[in-house]
This record gives sequence, structure tokens and C-alpha cells, in this order.
Amino acid sequence: MTTVLPSAAPASTRLGLGVGMDLPWGAKIGFVDTAGGGDVTPRVRAFLKRHTGQFGYSFFAFQPRNRARLRAHDYVRAYDRLYEAMPVGMARAFHQTLLNMGTPEAYDRHPVAQFTNELHARYGFSWVVEDLGIWSLRGRPLPYPLPPVMTERGLELATENAKEARRLLEPPLHVEFPGFTEGGSFVLGGLDGFDYFRRLADDADVSVTLDVGHILSYQWLRGRTGTSMFDELERLPLERCRELHLSGCQIVGGKFRDLHHGVLLDEQIELTRYLLPRCPNLLGVTYEDPVYAEDGVLVQRSRRNYERLRLLVGEWVSGPGRSEP
Repeated sequence: MTTVLPSAAPASTRLGLGVGMDLPWGAKIGFVDTAGGGDVTPRVRAFLKRHTGQFGYSFFAFQPRNRARLRAHDYVRAYDRLYEAMPVGMARAFHQTLLNMGTPEAYDRHPVAQFTNELHARYGFSWVVEDLGIWSLRGRPLPYPLPPVMTERGLELATENAKEARRLLEPPLHVEFPGFTEGGSFVLGGLDGFDYFRRLADDADVSVTLDVGHILSYQWLRGRTGTSMFDELERLPLERCRELHLSGCQIVGGKFRDLHHGVLLDEQIELTRYLLPRCPNLLGVTYEDPVYAEDGVLVQRSRRNYERLRLLVGEWVSGPGRSEP
């Protein structure tokens, strides 16, 4: 495999606004099989041409190409073309979906780690991130990752899983706060989600990613709406937070829905404004899963709060190390 010059983000650098993309194989926003080994779709290429100058870094979420044995060789031609469409030197991260750190079952992470490390050697990932969730059971992937088992034994197992993933991976690991979308997943156990996540991060000694929608989904599940959405956030491991995620969400019938449809809620912008000065080691804020037309233009409904987010993150990048919102 031809080596691609790696990209790396200095640990102390504020990278600003990033873009995260879920790129399934065969989707309009995704990868497509070609005779040359794969490529991004014309729609993705149009978006990158139009918008990547607005971003300081990128990640894409791993989607399996087929059910064959996991081999980096089967993916790198498509990934090369993705990165060739981005500015030279842009920092790169990678969102894994196979570490399965929330599972209570025995699970062999060595093939996933080897695959990820081979990609890292080629692309120089600044970090690898994955939600602390149950992504598969008995080898079968779930349609949406479930939260980990919220018991003391579940916490013990998830912590050991995170330790193992950190040890096996060559790039730094960011463990993401899980989603608690009512109606989209269910919760086993009664431990407090914020305490659970802080204890795991401390005991596993890992950096974390806070998905703003996931935090709101948990607050909504606990009945903390309106100004109560800020309650008890200090119980999270804010000093370990290296990245914030924002993806399209919606409130339907009073219930929080993490839809990844590109449209950010006002509450997500407000919570991001609250968190920025309280996460002293933050690297960046990711706009995750933008939705756009064939010409790469963002859908109309997403533009207002995307611009609000872009301005907010720009102020954070140019502002002091810590300031009150």
C-alpha cells in the first residue's frame, strides 16, 4: 500500500470546527464500489469541494464494505480518494464502530485494533472515537448502539473493555458518552449516567468525547428539560473532554430523537455554549452527519443553526483559554 503522509493534531491545539461523516457503502452520501477499488459519491465530493475550507479537521465513521474478513487493503483506495478531496494537512480522526466497549459479552478486539492501526499508519489519525455502547450481540450488529449495562458489574466490564481498547490502539482513544434516546434504545440498570461515565473515564484513564445530543437525550430521559438541561453536568469528566459532537436532533411529542438529519436544535447550540469554557482540554467541536443536496449545498433547514455553531466555535478558537459564556 502506498503511504499517505500522515496528519497529526498537536495535543494543545484548538482545531476549531470539524466535520464528521457516516459514509455507508452504496448510499448517496457515502462510498461507492468502483473498478479502481472504491470512491466517494459525487454528492460527497461536491460537499467537500464547497465546504471543507470551513473545517479544521474531519472524521468518518467506519462502515463495513461487506461481510468479508476485515482487511485494510479492501478499504484504502476509497479512503485515499476521500482524503485526496480534502485540503492537504487537515487533521484526521476516525470513528470506529466495532470496538463494542459497552458489551457485557466476551469480545475479541484484536482484529479491529489491527485494522485501525494499519489505517492509522497510512493516514495519521489524531484520535479514534467510539460511543460507549453495545454495538453488537453474539456477533450480530444492532441497528442503533444500546447504552452499556448501567450496573456496577456492567461498569466494571465496560471499564476493562475501554482499557483494552486504549492499550491495543496506537492512536489516542476518545470514549464517547452514549446515547439514551427514549424509544430508540433501552436502559438496563439504574446507575446515574454521568457518574458512570466519569468513573469509567477515570478508572480506564481515557479521554472522552461528549455528544451534545446524547447528553440532551439523557437529560430528557431524566425529565431535565428547559433550563434544567444544565443540571448536574459538572459530574461529567469535563477535564478529560477532547471533542464535542453535534448531529441533527429533534423533539417529537416531548421525546428527544437523535435523528442525524443535519438540523441542530437551539438547545444543542445553548448547551455547546455552556460547555466550551468548562472543557479546558477541548480540541474541537464536530458537526456530525451534515445533509446536503447533489450540488453539496446544505439543506435549507440546517443552515441557520449550522452558521450559529460556526460563529460560536470561531469565537472559542480566538478567545481566551477559559471564559464565562
